[in-house]
Amino acid sequence: MRQVGAAEHAGEYQEFASARVGHLYRSACLLTGGDTHLAEDLVQETLGRLYVHWGRVSRVGNPAGYAQTVLTRTFLTHQRRRSSKERATDVFPDVLDTRAADADTPLRLTLIEALGRLPAKDRAVVVLRYWEDRSIEETADAMNASSAAVRTRCVRALARLRVLLGESLGEYVAP
Repeated sequence: MRQVGAAEHAGEYQEFASARVGHLYRSACLLTGGDTHLAEDLVQETLGRLYVHWGRVSRVGNPAGYAQTVLTRTFLTHQRRRSSKERATDVFPDVLDTRAADADTPLRLTLIEALGRLPAKDRAVVVLRYWEDRSIEETADAMNASSAAVRTRCVRALARLRVLLGESLGEYVAP
């Protein structure tokens, strides 16, 4: 009887992972500033951690939100542990999402490049608040920070993005 339960949990996990892997990957790409290799590693580590604790995670009211929190914390831990900010390449792929091979590719690349120039915690706040559409409290919980710290970091990150992007976004906006 116990093996049936284990097989059922494995099936539930596999179904969940298959459904969420694309979204986690896109979020990871934004967090890493377009570093697709690191994004793949972060998603793999996130899914591994979820698998180990799937029995508990599957009972959570929002396993997708929990997965996003694990991804964000994994990214922030990676940034703290990194001894060098050196990147192997400064060339971004033409298209991060194969479904998005349309006219907004230059805009996407410009935004990803600007995100990549933000500090890791600023990037995490922007991705959680504006890509994931999370509340300040949810973002604070995911980042292990206070709501006030998230609000402050959000304001500063957006100001920094405006400086980095300057007037360059104007050329991508349709008249």
